[in-house]
Amino acid sequence: MAAVIEQDGRFLLVEEQTQGGLRLNNPAGHLEPGESPAQACVRETLEETSHAFKPTALVGVYLARPGAADADGGAADPGLTYLRFAFCGELGAADPRRPLDHGIVRTLWMDEGELRASRARHRSPLVLRCVSDYLAGRRHPLDLIHCDPSLWA
Repeated sequence: MAAVIEQDGRFLLVEEQTQGGLRLNNPAGHLEPGESPAQACVRETLEETSHAFKPTALVGVYLARPGAADADGGAADPGLTYLRFAFCGELGAADPRRPLDHGIVRTLWMDEGELRASRARHRSPLVLRCVSDYLAGRRHPLDLIHCDPSLWA
């Protein structure tokens, strides 16, 4: 789950420590048991940026496989595939008392040019792809993702 957060032409990113060094990423993470993709995006954004986030649209759904070496610098699992749901929405206030998630060094704002120039530091090729789709106006209703009640049973 990933958040594409834009304000005044700049995008909120996180700089995170990985085995391969410092990498840039959208606020993103994994789905936990019992939560919807949108709920996971809200939680991950809060954990990684200390900001509240309210998803308003789905930008896209993405599949990617790591290359010869994954973004953490280790050997890639040949069976590993990432499924990313990218949401855009409204950024709330930061909680200055809340620590950033383990591994997150800082948050930063970058414009499209800065993002393109820093591709070698992106955690995944999906970082720029999600922002590009957002800039292209791709927006899908949140109810495109159906969550069966059994998810919370």
